[in-house]
Formats: sequence, structure tokens, C-alpha cells
Amino acid sequence: MQIIENFPTLFLPTMSTPIASRRDFLKTSALTGTALVLGFSEASAHDSIESAAFASANHEITPFVMIDPSGAVTLFNPRPDMGQGTYQSMPALLAEELCISLDNVKIVQTEGEPKHGNQNAGGSSSVRGLWKPLRTVGAAAREMLIAAAAANWSVSASECRAENGRIIHTPSKRSFGYGELAAKAATIPVPKEPKLKDQKDFTILGKPAPRADTPMKVDGTAKFGIDAKVAGMLYASIERSPTIGGKVTKIDDAKSLKVKGVKHVVKSERPLFGSTLEGVAVVAESYYAAVKGRKALAVTWDTNGFDKFSTDGFYEQMRTLAAKDGIRTESCKGDAASAFKSAAKTVEAVYETPFVAHAPMEPEAVVADYKNDGTIEIWASTQGPVWTKRAVAKQFGTTPDKVTVHPQFLGGSFGRKGGLDDFIMEAVHISKQVKAPVKLVWTREDDITQGPFRPGMVNALTASLDANGAVTGFRHRVVGPSIQFQGRADIAGKIDDWALEGIEPDDSPYAIPNVAIEYAHAPATTPVMWWRSVYASTNMFGHESFIDEIAAAAGKDPLDFRLELLAKANPAPNSTGARFQAVLTMLKEKSGWSSARLPQGKGRGVAVARSFESIAAHAVTVGRGADGKLRVEKVVVVLDCGMHVNTDTVMAQTEGNIIMGLAAATKDAITFKNGRTEQTNFDTYRVLRINEVPVIEIHVMPSSNAPGGVGEPGLPPLAPALANAVFAATGKRLRTLPMNLDAV
Repeated sequence: MQIIENFPTLFLPTMSTPIASRRDFLKTSALTGTALVLGFSEASAHDSIESAAFASANHEITPFVMIDPSGAVTLFNPRPDMGQGTYQSMPALLAEELCISLDNVKIVQTEGEPKHGNQNAGGSSSVRGLWKPLRTVGAAAREMLIAAAAANWSVSASECRAENGRIIHTPSKRSFGYGELAAKAATIPVPKEPKLKDQKDFTILGKPAPRADTPMKVDGTAKFGIDAKVAGMLYASIERSPTIGGKVTKIDDAKSLKVKGVKHVVKSERPLFGSTLEGVAVVAESYYAAVKGRKALAVTWDTNGFDKFSTDGFYEQMRTLAAKDGIRTESCKGDAASAFKSAAKTVEAVYETPFVAHAPMEPEAVVADYKNDGTIEIWASTQGPVWTKRAVAKQFGTTPDKVTVHPQFLGGSFGRKGGLDDFIMEAVHISKQVKAPVKLVWTREDDITQGPFRPGMVNALTASLDANGAVTGFRHRVVGPSIQFQGRADIAGKIDDWALEGIEPDDSPYAIPNVAIEYAHAPATTPVMWWRSVYASTNMFGHESFIDEIAAAAGKDPLDFRLELLAKANPAPNSTGARFQAVLTMLKEKSGWSSARLPQGKGRGVAVARSFESIAAHAVTVGRGADGKLRVEKVVVVLDCGMHVNTDTVMAQTEGNIIMGLAAATKDAITFKNGRTEQTNFDTYRVLRINEVPVIEIHVMPSSNAPGGVGEPGLPPLAPALANAVFAATGKRLRTLPMNLDAV
């Protein structure tokens, strides 16, 4: 597999080549009838495909795939790669149905052009969203090539098959290469319902496979946003308000302008959730000079009341809300309040999760060029080139067709570089002022202190049991900032449905007759945003830890208790409840849950969660080291993600989830005092070190279900499983993250 985009080869002679070069290429090679080009039409339904030869004159087709006369297969990849493997998974979907090897697929990254449809990566949606479309395009191309060969031979198409880039006439063993048939195939109407392969016939999907991007990411040749360069480029570093939201009142740039290489000092604007955050940008001939000039700046700030925000005060507000009735969701069933009144036993607990930073390995980085003719060209680490085009066009009063986006490899994101574009618009704003291309790179301190952050949340839970230990009622009240409602005034009485991820009945199918799910909005003055698995990472800590508390109150084994609740629900085959049962049953076996009791000082905890249509269950084992301190020794995972593309990628993403979840659960939080973050870099906001990584054992369940997400579902069960393991080992309940295992 050859990756074309992100490198100055074939279609893009230089990084500054305008997008018209690609359009010209398509016009001259594909649309002239010399190649077979198939994709989805912007004017047709999502499950309808067209060929370039039959596309009407008033709309463009989405060139998902092109087979040229040489037989080369080019995939126009619509999803950016932020480490999750789209440069392998997307061509694999196509190659499976085209009956070719991955080595025969060339990749061109799309750049947010409307004709390519949704090109945004996030929400574990890449494989889920394109599982059928890309396979359908491949199957249609296969059938059209077979029809072309059959016509040439005057034989029945049923006598022909596709194999390794050739169409073979089975009786005579005659064959044509795909390239020899491309022109004729392009004249054949696209089949309305091409037959997709049965899962049992897969040769690529569901198998481990190497990723083409791995070698270049190892040897340093991969181009990330931080690597982007264009001719005449200047560098910018931005001095920011110590309290998010502060306004510039005075700038003393005399010392900055004396720094060798500094060319300009200008105000910057960072649009975020309806507000404009101000800064002062030092623009120089080198990044070193820009940072040095920034350090020499003297800026006076009006904190604008944002210096009142503190973590301690905010959590007190959330606890007060948690003690009151929230807004009930439509998914409530029965009468939980009555169940509590008639209970033989009631269990209550409050769980708290902190603000956390995304802290990707690559901080926010972009090159922006606001040109004299009003067009804008951007090279950026972005999860959403479509979002970027639209947001930049709106912000600068132009149209999306005047904005060109070149997505680069992302050195991690976890939601930070998806849908915001704040740092990109900062760079465009600076470029417009200095009339030159500008490269903006956030420092690590910028990244950790400026947000947005995963919202800090409080989860209040109550359960009732009858005299026999059966659960009769359950209430989960979610309190915290809303990602969706930021910058909006019309939120009174409304529920942020994102904030209920993982705990609604569809995601938590336990057999409890009376259930109340409630929401209370607690606005924060600091910006919040999606963080890997979004609210599932906060909700499930409380939800699945509390299920353990109920099990303890009922005097039952926590894993068996979950299976009992699921069995009572009498789930239909292949339902969420049935899949929960299967996952937990496998976890019980693989973790040795039913074997002899663990030695003194060790404990094992369990948790299960559904998010992004996948189900993950963890068994976490903790024990004391030679120093007497509690440590995570092993994490056993069972993941039901439906059908999947690459087993190695599934394993790698799940390992990443475990490591990231463990860091968030045991290291540092983002805390605020007088409006400022108290953490600034990795010395105070620690990540997990390699020597701290426990043994991780992952089991991927065989499945014929539709694909679920992989990049996020492995994270939510980690914190509750760990907390439950700590209780099993020590008898202590830890209800606040991060956990200080040294103190237990």
C-alpha cells in the first residue's frame, strides 16, 4: 500500500500546490473515460453509488476509488489519521471486496471538499461509518469489471471471478487485468445492490495486518502538523491570559521587538464557543525567536471576572445540585422514589471525576496562509477538514470553496483537534495581519493550561433492595458542565444527552424495575470539550463502581451479581443484554475470576460498559509491591466490537485506552485556583510511564454484528474496575478521581 498524500509526490508536487491540481488530474485521467471512477454522489442517497461516466453534469461524484489503465487502484481516503489506523482500515474495506491485496491500493487524503461527504474522524466513527459504503464501492467495481470481461469474451458473468487484480474466466482460465478492463467497465451501469462478501469469505477483514504508516512514523518521514513548512513562512508564539477569558489592556513589546528575528507583535483572536479569547502573538523568522520574543513581552490583562473560578468552589456547587432533584430523562421507568421509600435497605454514594487535559503527544500546530486574493490555505493536524473549511470560512466572511485544507497526520488528539478549530483560526487571524504564511505551534504549557478540558463531573447514585437482596430501584443523577450548551442561552429545562452516555437503559441493560436517570447542568467558566470516550469516561466510574456497592450490600459476588441482573432481564438473542452476558461470561473465564481466592493484599475488580456501539469489560488486579504500595498488576479485557478490520489495530487501540484511562485514574487532575490552572506541564500533569504499565491481556470476541467503535470503548471500564479492585484488596471505597494508590 502506497500513501500518496502528506508527501510531495505524484499528485502534489509541493506542499503549496493548490487543490486544483488534483481536480485537473481527475479531469484528465478519470473523467475522460480511461479509468473506472466510483463513488457516492452528493445528489443521491448515502447508499447509492455512481460512476464518473454516468454522473450528471450538475453534480460531482465522490471519487472514493479509481482504477486506471495501468491497473492501479487509488482510494481517496475521507478520514484523517490521528494514530487510529485509517490509512490501513479504509483501503482494507475496499481491497476486500475488490479482491486485491493492500499493496495494490494507493491512498490520497481528501481535503474537506464537499463532494467527498463526511471526512471527519471522531466518535470512533471511521470504520463504523464507512464499513458498508467502501465495501459497496469495491463490490460494485468488482461486478462491473466482471461484466466488462464477460462482454469481451461473450460469456456469462457467472463463469468469471475476480482474483488478485484480474478477472478470470474459470472454464478457459483466460484473464484480464483490471487496468485492461477499466475503460469498458466505466461504460457499464453501476449495479444497484452489488453483493457483498460473506464474513466467512473474508481474507483481509478481521485479520491482523501491518500498517503502511508505521515505518514512516518510526523513521521520522511522516509529516505531522508540527512538520508543515511552506515558502516564506513565519513563526508565531502567543502570550495568553493566565485566566482563560482575560482581555488585553496594555502591551509593552519594546524588548520583544529587539529580539533577533522578531518581525511583528500583534493581537490574536481565538474564537471558542461563542467567545473570543485574546492573546498577543510574537511573529518571527524562527520558532526559537518567536518564543524568546514572547518571554520578553510585558502584557497587562483584565481578568474580566474569570479569576473567581476555583475547583473547590465549583465542586461545592455541583454537590449542592447533586443533593436535589434533577431533570428526569424520558428513559426513566417505574417509580424509583416509591421503591426507595419501601426499601429494606438503601445504598447511596457520590462519585466525582476531575477536569483533565487532552495532552496529545503533538500539541496544537498549524500553518495558515491568508492570501492577498482572500483565499485561505491551511496545513493542520485536524480531525475534521470539513468542519475546518466551514468554520474558517464563516469566521473570516468567505465561502468554504475559498478555503483549502491539507490534513496532516495527527500526533494524537482524543477530541481536542476535532470540531473546534480555535488554534487554526488563531493562525489565520495572525497571517491576515502580517500578510505572510504563519506557523503556529502551541507550547506544552499552552496545551495544558488553555483547554478545553474534559468536564469535571459529580455523579450521585441511590439504590434500593428488598428483604431478599433484590434491587428494586436505581437512580443516577449526573451533574456537571455541558459540552453541547456552551455559548447558548436557551438551555433552561434541557438535557445534554451527551452527558448521559453509558448509563441509559440501552447502554446499561440491568434488570431493575424502577430506574430514574437525571441531569443537572452546572456551567463552568472554563471551556470543556470531548475527551476520549467523552462522558462515558466520567459516568461509568460512578455507575459501575456503584453496581459493586449494591452487590456488596446484597452479599453477592460482583461479577455474578451483574450476570444475575442481566439474566433477569431475559435479553433477546444478540441484544445488548445478551452481548453483555457473553462479554462478562468470557471475562469470568479469561480472568480466572472463579479460581481460588487471591492472596492477602491482592484484589480483583470488574466493570463493563457500552459506548460507541461496542462493549468492553475489564478485570483489574491490584497488589502490593515490595515497597508495600498498591499497584495495578494486570488488566484483562474482553471487547465485543462487532466485526472489525484489523485485529492488531483493535488490540493497539484498546491498549491505548487502558494506558490513558489508568493515567487519568491515578495521576493528576486539572485543578483551578483564582481562575488559573495549577498544572502547567508533564511535571505537574503526569502521564503513565512505561515501567508503570501493567500486564494487559485483551480478548476480542468473534462477532458477526455490525462494527462498533474501537478507539474509545476500552477506556470507560478502567477506572471503576480499578476502584472495585482496590475495595476488594483493602475494604476501602475510592469515590474520587484521581486515586492516590500510594495512600491506600
